[in-house]
Amino acid sequence: MKRSVKFLKFLCWSILTVASGILLVSASAYLYLSPSLPSVDSLRDAKLQTPLRIYSQDNLLIAEFGEKRRSPIDIDDTPPSLTKAFMAAEDDRFYSHPGVDIVGLLRAAVQLVSTGSIQSGGSTITMQVAKNFFLSHERVFSRKFNEILLALQIERQLSKDEIFELYLNKIYLGHRSYGVEAAAQVYYGKSINELNLAQIAMIAGLPKAPSRYNPINDPQRSLIRRDWILGRMKDLGYISETDFRSAITEPVTASYHGAKIELQAPYVAEMVRQQMFEQYGSETYTEGFRVFTTVDSHLQEAANLSVANGLMAYNERHGYLGPVTNLVQDAPEEGWQVKLNKTPDQGILQPAMVITVDDEQAFVGLKNDNTGTLSWDNMSWARPFLSVNSMGPTPKKPADILKPGDQIWVRITSKGEYRLAQEPQAQSALISMHPDNGAVLALVGGYNFYDSMYNRATQAVRQAGSSFKPFVYASALANGMTPATIINDAPIVFDDAQLEDSWRPNNDNMKFNGPMRLREGLYRSRNLVSIRVLRQTGINNTIRFLKQIGFKESSLSRDLSLSLGNVSMTPMELASGYAVLANGGYQVEPYFITRVETDDEVLYEAQPVLACDSDCATKLATEMGVIEGTQTENSESEFVELPLTENTLNDVLSPQEENRTIKPKIAKSVMSPQVNFIMNDILRDVIWKGTGRRAQALNRHDIGGKTGTTNDSKDAWFVGFNPEILTAVWVGMDDYSTLGRWEYGANAALPTWLSYMKVALDGKPETKRPQPEGLVTLKISRETGKLAAPGDPNAIFEIFRKELAPQQFSDESIPSLNDINEEFSPEDLF
Repeated sequence: MKRSVKFLKFLCWSILTVASGILLVSASAYLYLSPSLPSVDSLRDAKLQTPLRIYSQDNLLIAEFGEKRRSPIDIDDTPPSLTKAFMAAEDDRFYSHPGVDIVGLLRAAVQLVSTGSIQSGGSTITMQVAKNFFLSHERVFSRKFNEILLALQIERQLSKDEIFELYLNKIYLGHRSYGVEAAAQVYYGKSINELNLAQIAMIAGLPKAPSRYNPINDPQRSLIRRDWILGRMKDLGYISETDFRSAITEPVTASYHGAKIELQAPYVAEMVRQQMFEQYGSETYTEGFRVFTTVDSHLQEAANLSVANGLMAYNERHGYLGPVTNLVQDAPEEGWQVKLNKTPDQGILQPAMVITVDDEQAFVGLKNDNTGTLSWDNMSWARPFLSVNSMGPTPKKPADILKPGDQIWVRITSKGEYRLAQEPQAQSALISMHPDNGAVLALVGGYNFYDSMYNRATQAVRQAGSSFKPFVYASALANGMTPATIINDAPIVFDDAQLEDSWRPNNDNMKFNGPMRLREGLYRSRNLVSIRVLRQTGINNTIRFLKQIGFKESSLSRDLSLSLGNVSMTPMELASGYAVLANGGYQVEPYFITRVETDDEVLYEAQPVLACDSDCATKLATEMGVIEGTQTENSESEFVELPLTENTLNDVLSPQEENRTIKPKIAKSVMSPQVNFIMNDILRDVIWKGTGRRAQALNRHDIGGKTGTTNDSKDAWFVGFNPEILTAVWVGMDDYSTLGRWEYGANAALPTWLSYMKVALDGKPETKRPQPEGLVTLKISRETGKLAAPGDPNAIFEIFRKELAPQQFSDESIPSLNDINEEFSPEDLF
């Protein structure tokens, strides 16, 4: 008996000693570690690293940039089965323990003693939050003590739901996914709320070892882990036996899903990324910025397809370069199907291999064991390419073009048929904007961004050619000429010993038409007329006018070659100049970002400059409820009357309430309304009488535009517009070589523009800007430009500024060459 009492005393003292030792060690650890512990309060304001996301104006995802894919969600928005699955897998006593699970820690201690190494950490969900936010993942005792202490602090200051929400959004789940919503997107391409029980259990199995239990890397091991979690959920009463039996029969359906890009606009995305990085540096990719652009998804898709089809048409005009390779001969060890599956698409082009060829068609194999047929009509274009200006003989049958084993490119036509194709040799750019404010509606910088990130819409400095002529003519109208001014379309020769040669400018068709009206000279794009127009206006006067419009003086040649478009600029810069013509004469700046925001705040909102006259300003003010004499409530709930002026309009339209997002500003007028109206009228003649006739397919009378082709056909342009949309298209070679002898703006660029504008203007009524005051319309002689004589059967109507209207009647005498000043000097040119 005494021996038993002694043993009990010994045992009690031993337990007390151990407990005191533990308490002493814990207190010492706390006193030593607590000063270095981070503040738990920072968790409330924790910013989870979230990628930059870029959207169209209609909220479609264009791009995502960032190392970590994350989409934070609220705990209230998660399905109940999700929290239950994670509790079953990681911490089933989460809602009952104080942040530290003694049972789990004792289990970890036993494993340590029995194996000699740390097998599991006994970590609760709260401890994992502490580790993920504040600590390293090094498996040492000091980190574990810090983890415990932080967990206890976190539990005192945050609610259980707040802790669980931080955990679900922070945890790494493999394949760059952080948080459960990102994991659902990566593995299943769905939101977490769209997953079934088996898929949720699969994601809940990932935190233990994201690479080992990954359903993409190791489906079998992940299946075992998933079914164990489902069993735990059943044993804990989270799910029924029926739910369990149904879930474990589900197959592994996970596969890698990249960022779910909803709209292909990679050139716009890169423009946004660069601008954001300039502003925010490396934080661009981690702070969860959402950038909304001006891009219209419907128009962007039309632009993508129009540029691609335009380049395919150019290819077909110049012949077939032949197959990529022959897979039977060059890749027999790998197998042609494997080779095709590894070959990435190139824009709208898909890789294919010719299987058989007969007299009418060819049968091809495609990716993923698919097959297709190439009809003769869809390959008969393929004359052999010899040079940019010549092709080989016309093929008579499919065997003249293809043979079995050939790896080729095919594309799908609008009829759903496969058509033989090839990667484009030329490049193209398209930019479309709203001329009244410069908002970029669609932009394509080349055929395939992923092959070349070079953005030809904003970076390619190319010669404008004849597409620049409207600005030279506008300068002439602003400096006293009229659409009826007679200009001689006749040869000019400039000789000078210093030049060591003669310059003989010519028209593109090598023909001359003699005296003609200025209007006709522009819509027929006569080079000799343009030279004389610039000469008569004066180079200094013209450059001063062009600078006023917004063109850089450094890009403008100070000689008569300016009249032929010897000026280099990007498609964006040329489109900006045309916006002045399209919007009534106002200078606007192109922009493509409307808003930048995070979850917490709006960081930036565009303040576009609006092309606006007094009528437009009145309309804007009316829409805002602010017109002269209208009572408007101010911030102090008093009513005031506001007179309407441009200055007060800008003040009134400043954001007054939190839901006001855009502050319009009135643009600067850089071209008189009268000159602008006349220029628009002439540019409509380009469509109906001149070089832009293909655009008549739109059957609209509110369209104006101009073709452009440079020397040796190195650049081809078409820029066209109505008051609501402006689009510029460029086609050329990146190495500045020729497109080919017969490539002009009218057949190389205009078809792409036309294809796009058919979509952009579909269903929209014709709109024309009203005629401003100060203009008169008179009948004139077609030949002399003077007032038409009574009864003249060939009289035509023409528009004049009142002060420049002709006063004399025509005597039908056509000016002779001697009547027109032909004095030029080499200094005018160089």
